Amino acid sequence: MTAESFAALLEESLGERDSLEGTVVEGTVVSVSNDMVLIDVGLKSEGRVALKEFAPAAGEPANVNVGDTVEVYVERMEDKNGESVLSRDKAKREEAWTALEVQFNNNERVQGVIFGRVKGGFTVDLNGAVAFLPGSQVDIRPVRDITPLMGNAQPFQILKMDRTRGNIVVSRRAVLEESRAEQHAELMKNLKEGETLEGVVKNITDYGAFVDLGGVDGLLHVTDISWRRINHPSEALTIGETVKVQVIRFNAETQRISLGMKQLEADPWEGVDAKYPLNGRFKGAVTNITDYGAFVELESGIEGLVHVSEMSWTKKNVHPGKIVSTSQEVEVMVLDVDASKRRISLGIKQCMDNPWDTFLDKYPVGSEVEGEIKNITEFGLFIGLTDDIDGMVHMSDLSWDQSAEDALAGYNKGDVVKAKVLDVDTDKERISLGIKQLAGDPFEDALGDIKRGDVVTCTVVKVTEAGIEVEAGEGAPGFIRKADLSRDRGEQRPDRFAEGEKVDAKVTAVDKSSRKLTLSIKAHESDVEKEAMANFGSSDSGASLGDILGKALKEKSGE
Repeated sequence: MTAESFAALLEESLGERDSLEGTVVEGTVVSVSNDMVLIDVGLKSEGRVALKEFAPAAGEPANVNVGDTVEVYVERMEDKNGESVLSRDKAKREEAWTALEVQFNNNERVQGVIFGRVKGGFTVDLNGAVAFLPGSQVDIRPVRDITPLMGNAQPFQILKMDRTRGNIVVSRRAVLEESRAEQHAELMKNLKEGETLEGVVKNITDYGAFVDLGGVDGLLHVTDISWRRINHPSEALTIGETVKVQVIRFNAETQRISLGMKQLEADPWEGVDAKYPLNGRFKGAVTNITDYGAFVELESGIEGLVHVSEMSWTKKNVHPGKIVSTSQEVEVMVLDVDASKRRISLGIKQCMDNPWDTFLDKYPVGSEVEGEIKNITEFGLFIGLTDDIDGMVHMSDLSWDQSAEDALAGYNKGDVVKAKVLDVDTDKERISLGIKQLAGDPFEDALGDIKRGDVVTCTVVKVTEAGIEVEAGEGAPGFIRKADLSRDRGEQRPDRFAEGEKVDAKVTAVDKSSRKLTLSIKAHESDVEKEAMANFGSSDSGASLGDILGKALKEKSGE
């Protein structure tokens, strides 16, 4: 062979090498054995390709037979063994890149499968080409677990691709946002108040939950979740949960949607008056305790308030939490129902015996009781009568003879005393007691039958500038004022009387509160004058007043 012909063959061979290496060519399957496929692509020698590269997908069996025409990528014309180096995977990748470039230029969506994790995101198989999916482009909102999305064919949007570097960046989020915008427009166009929809709980706040209706969010306020009391939406809902809701309000201008769940259920307040009549007794569970009372759930959606004043007959000024506890089952009585305001007033103490009534049945007014002095105040004593109730002895009911202050000073806390029941006021929950009433009233005893208008003989006890103190009857104290000592103004002198002297006087008042009689000698003399004038004549008969009185007094003394 001449040098010229060798040079021509070498140039031909090099030209062929330059034209085929790095390209995709068609070849014929010559044989399939073990894990290799022998392919003839028209070069000096056949090439071998791993059988697994002909599998439609990872893990699936290869689909290739002798005689099949397949496309392969020529990496080198021949290796050290003289065989062509071919690749089916790279051929598919080149095909995919070509198709992807067209779709990218046309802004079309592509189908892909998420198959792996890498730093900052995930890898996606785009029919042979591997793309990068950033973590922020997976979904519209953060996804905690991407496992359900892996291995499933789904659409993606190509954000960027560089064939020379082999880089493709895709986004699933862009596809979802586009779909969401379409759904949003369609939903807003056809949305009506009162319509029932299905949505997914997207977010939960203190005041409610946001529900994704498919392209648009609506607010489900905490008060519209259930007829029963809910303190926080998380008690009834969880993020990701699918719920049925009703459109309560819809503002087309602001595109705000208010949703409700309880509206899809029957209103438990309908006919509440018939279900819970006044004075009816029912059982319920304590759901919430406040400073002013406790809420009791009678049924799902219906709660009533037991005011602190209706919780116990005897425990006053006590926090409701010390009487009942949350979740405790209690018996209550219906005190009032206001269906329009959705309010029911309940009472717990009404389902128990009223200790005031029980006490009155056992100890009617006038009964004698015994108890320990629980407290002493400036106005009296408090005596423990039962485990729950006390009675009060006012300072004025301690002694007949001593002053109230002196009598009160004679008692100590813890003393056991006897007393008489003076009054029981079950409405005001008060029991009035008296200690001095255990003994007879010395004033009443001394008074006897003396009454206002009677003339009595008194004994002077003390002479004062204002008048004289006397005792009448069996020792009833009395007082005659200076002006009442005589009809004659000149005789109205207290000093003309002496202690122990007897005088006749008329009872003008019986003051049982001050325990004294008010008497008048003047009034007695006036009565005698009138009687004398009536019985012995008048000044017209020629007799003087002195003669008439003298005669009347002589007759009186004769009697």
